[in-house]
Amino acid sequence: MALTRDYKETVVARIKRDRKFARALYAEALGALLDGDTAEGLSRLRDLVHAEITFKELARQTGLGEKTLHRMLNRNGNPTARNLGAIVRCIARDLRIKPRVEVAMV
Repeated sequence: MALTRDYKETVVARIKRDRKFARALYAEALGALLDGDTAEGLSRLRDLVHAEITFKELARQTGLGEKTLHRMLNRNGNPTARNLGAIVRCIARDLRIKPRVEVAMV
């Protein structure tokens, strides 16, 4: 069966209309990064940027170039911790959330 809409297009549309979904995707992105699944985490952050803040605005807020941000948030991207922190903060601010860290003993 052929899909009528591209997967990424569907995700971006859902992010735009559903704040709760966008916030859950943000949490999933950070969880993936912490679990070592960098490609998945960066991909989710990229989806959020496409739908919410835009690369142009993210570049303005972080002081990084648009092309640089595109490369960093590529599935094979390799942003520095400082740049990744700046990106994550800007996306959180755009989503109007304040992330917090909880430590669970396993």
